[in-house]
Amino acid sequence: MTWMLYGANGFTGELIAEQAVREGEKPILAGRNREAVERLARRLDCPSRGFALSNPAEVARQLNDVDAVLLAAGPFARTSAPMREACLRSRVHYLDITGEFEVFEQCFADHHRAVEAGITILPGVGFDVVPSDCLAVKLFRELPDSCEIALAFKGAGSFSRGTLKTMLLGAKTGVMGRVDGKLLAVPPSRRSRKASFGSRELTISAIPWGDISTAFHSTGIPNITVYMATPRALRMAHSLLNVGHGVLLSNPVSQKLLPRLVDFAPRGPGEKLRSQGKMQLWGEAKNAEGRTVTARLWTREGYQLTVETALECVHRVRSGGVAHGATTPASAFGPEFIESFDGCQFV
Repeated sequence: MTWMLYGANGFTGELIAEQAVREGEKPILAGRNREAVERLARRLDCPSRGFALSNPAEVARQLNDVDAVLLAAGPFARTSAPMREACLRSRVHYLDITGEFEVFEQCFADHHRAVEAGITILPGVGFDVVPSDCLAVKLFRELPDSCEIALAFKGAGSFSRGTLKTMLLGAKTGVMGRVDGKLLAVPPSRRSRKASFGSRELTISAIPWGDISTAFHSTGIPNITVYMATPRALRMAHSLLNVGHGVLLSNPVSQKLLPRLVDFAPRGPGEKLRSQGKMQLWGEAKNAEGRTVTARLWTREGYQLTVETALECVHRVRSGGVAHGATTPASAFGPEFIESFDGCQFV
């Protein structure tokens, strides 16, 4: 048995495929674009398959000789459900690199089906959300009676085309958070604040990051807000989220035009940025009495980290070390998991 990387011809998928081969593996490379997948597979000397996700029964047939699938094709709001259904039917472990909170919620809703099928469902095995999930659980362990948690990140600020398209699709929801255990619009009082990343305080702005789902399932904390800080690309993305919740993305013409404009953007961050870039995360937990604890986490650049964490998660799930059902990275491996990767440490 082997494993399958679906979306191998995308920016992040190709990086994962290349690293897997460097580590001596030969995963089945798959995707919707048969020609592009086959071209990559020839270069890397891997088996390949080209198929769409429109028919779960057909997708399940494609999985009859694999024991795990890593989904790297987004937007995951469109790809996760059919692939997950096929994995449940075929009794194949499911992993993905999503950061979309709606997709996380759907994955957790399939928990009991996954237990019955004897498989693990582990979404968010990339920068979304391995480091932030580990940070959330670390804070929770330090303050077990926490009722509120804030998480934030800053860093290189360069996105792939796939990430930008996913952000455009998710912009329709507006600025979301976890409020008293429910996924709701973030109250105005929580939409911006200050956070210290070490040298100075920065203004951070709320975004609908995946941890509003995963941190809740990892810790049970009922109030969760996720923020971003500083880089120009991230500020522009935040502005787009706010505009998108209004007129821009409610317009049918804009819904078709904006994703096409993204195709003119760079495919993703270059090798120099991926190898040298750094990401910084900050978190704060608070209990009902007002006591707070804070922590910071430094990691490698987001796409480079995604390659490493995704492959390690695939290895651990395939080895049988993760309980069946739907889970989060920190629930499966503990908050110390992130420090097992070079350049990642709590400070």
